[in-house]
Order: sequence, then C-alpha cells, then structure tokens
Amino acid sequence: MPETTVTAGKRLRAAIEAERLLPIVGTVNAYCAMLARAAGHRALYLSGAGVANASYGYPDLGITCLDDVLEDARRITGACDLPLLVDIDTGWGSPFTIGRAVREMTRAGAAAVHIEDQVAPKRCGHRANKSLVTAAVMADRVKAAVDARPDASFVIMARTDALAGEGIEAAIERACRYVEAGADAIFAEAVTDLPQYRRIANAVKVPLLANITEFGRTPLFTAEELAGAGVRMALYPLTAFRAMSKVAELVYETILHAGTQRDLLGMMQSREDLYRILNYREYEERLDRLGKEGGNDEQ
Repeated sequence: MPETTVTAGKRLRAAIEAERLLPIVGTVNAYCAMLARAAGHRALYLSGAGVANASYGYPDLGITCLDDVLEDARRITGACDLPLLVDIDTGWGSPFTIGRAVREMTRAGAAAVHIEDQVAPKRCGHRANKSLVTAAVMADRVKAAVDARPDASFVIMARTDALAGEGIEAAIERACRYVEAGADAIFAEAVTDLPQYRRIANAVKVPLLANITEFGRTPLFTAEELAGAGVRMALYPLTAFRAMSKVAELVYETILHAGTQRDLLGMMQSREDLYRILNYREYEERLDRLGKEGGNDEQ
C-alpha cells in the first residue's frame, strides 16, 4: 500500500491524536452513520450487540458470526467515510479465524477492530458470570490479529473484562500483556470509577477507551472527567439505538391506540431533513439530466 494513501486506520489514528478525548458513536446502520457525520462526529462504532439486536433480533451472546458483522460494516463504510471501529467479540474461533476477520474487516473499509478476553460464547460486558481465557491465550489472539493485518495503520484494540471478576491489578497486568503482544489501544470494560481509568492509562501507555454505555456498571462520566483521567476515547455503543427504539415503541403504541400519528410529528425527522442527509436533491437532479441527455428510448 503506497505511503501516500490515507487509510481508514490512519484517519482514526489522526482523530485520536487531534482530540483530547475522541467520542466514538455507535451506528447500527448506514443512515445512522450519515446522521453522525452530519452532526460533526469524527469516528463511528459498529457494536456486536447492535448487529445482534438490530439486524437479527438476537441477544448479545455470541450468536452472530463474522459474515453477519461484515455485512453491516460494509454498508456503513459504503455510505460514510468516517473511520469505523468494529466489535469482533472473541474473534470467532482459532488464530486463523481471527486473522481472517482482521483481513476481511480491512477489505470492508473498517479502521479498527477490538477483540476481547472472554471465553466464547461471550456475554455482555456489563452482565454477571463472565468467564475469561488466560492472559496467554488472549495475547495469542492479539498477536494473530496484528500479524494478519494487511495495513500497518489498521488499529488492533484489545478489550479486557478482567476488572469485574479479577480486580484492578489483574486488569492492568492483562492490559499491559496485550500491549506487549502488539495491541495499539486498550478497551477496559466495566470500569466503575475514574481513578481506575487513571491507573490503567498510566500503565498501558497506549490510547485507552472507556465504554460509556447506558444502564451498565460504568457511571456516565463526562468527556471532561474522562479526559482528566487519561482516557483518549469514549465509546457510546448503543445510545442512539436505545433512543430510536424507545421512540419506535411510542410510535407503534400511539398508532394502535390513537388511530393517528398527528401528535407525533414534532418528534419526527422531517422529509426535508431526510432528503438533506441523503443528498436526495442531487440524485434527483442527476436523474433529470440523464433523462434529458439520453432521451426517451422507451416505445
């Protein structure tokens, strides 16, 4: 790959460097990615739970596979040029499968993946009864991911779920071992206070990500609080999806019981705003020009 090529991985790395704390927002489909870009965001996230929940109607219990996640990743990168971080859970199998996942995600236009140290099938990081592989096994997962990437700028992020079950010292020890194995960044899951983030950040010496998911173990710390604790990225994996789902519930109930959606118009995106995000008018004008230039060949 030529040195002058600005890859997705390079764009993500540049965004991390440019921001004191980079927000990375979850997008469950291509249109959400376009909305995030229009709002001014610089980085996107595709959650494994989001793929399972929104695209397949499954819980986040390792039921979806690489191809399922790839399909959603391709749709997002095809519609939006912001760098995309993708959740690949435990890597779906052996080191060879992990390597394939990294190569396929690179081809799909993703900027980064994160891989975790849970036993497969994994559980949501904010649920009980998580089981972890040994640090050595996880280090091998990281090495397999690093060795497989065709683009050196592609970001390999290692997630550790050790804090909840093994404590802060074990979490730090694991995170440092994953960095030694080649991880470019660390994702510390289910952290409960800012001093813990500070300790991890000081130990790992690579960019640290905080998962600020709602209704979990981690308090909803502000960007300023996280940056002050040494965190470089804040993840909001399902924030928009949860809000969209709550509104959808209200819409469906209102139509059923009120027999009209008139009282809901104020919470809807207008047709004009939809067209603006999609650049609809430009498509329409091009279609009109093609019609004029090509004439009407239909009989």
